[in-house]
Amino acid sequence: MDLTARHPRTGELLSTVKFMVQTLAAAGELQRDHQRELTYDGLRAAEAKGNKGGRRPAVAATKTDTVRTAYLEGRSIAALARDHGVSRGAIRTAVADLLPEHTAADPSAPAPELSVVLDMPGKVADFLRTAELEPAEQAALDQGVTVRRGQGYTLRVIAVPAVHRQLLDRCQPLDGGQGVPAVPAQRKARREYENRVNALPTAGLR
Repeated sequence: MDLTARHPRTGELLSTVKFMVQTLAAAGELQRDHQRELTYDGLRAAEAKGNKGGRRPAVAATKTDTVRTAYLEGRSIAALARDHGVSRGAIRTAVADLLPEHTAADPSAPAPELSVVLDMPGKVADFLRTAELEPAEQAALDQGVTVRRGQGYTLRVIAVPAVHRQLLDRCQPLDGGQGVPAVPAQRKARREYENRVNALPTAGLR
């Protein structure tokens, strides 16, 4: 049937053409509505079985407990990401409630410190990479961003002030003492880092 056929005298579409166009349109609408209903029925059936929609987590459910246990034992986020072949973000998602910046759900609990950005001198960062750190300290160091400064660099670290202060305590040996000679450049870097840490507020802006 020619769906453009018109009456030779009035120039209007033939009644049979109008009927066919309306029928096709109604059939298309029926198909669309039926497909939507089937989709909703499928989603409800999936929810009844306990299935959740959305993107599947990169860390399989069977490996989540292993990842969380390793993190609690001191394994860094970067190391876990390499071990399991996933991104650091995927590991952070798996251990989200274990991270130091995790916010307590209890509204009566005191407000936690917010993360702040601090530039750590490269010589301090180099020393800390060889030191034994707590998981939160190691995570902050691993996630730092290197910023080149001439022939040297600084490590831009995001962490709560408490973690920054812990990292400062870890690099105390750079000042020398206990029979260990101090290297002037390292001592200067530590003093510079100390000044930045001491200038941190009690709670920073994220």
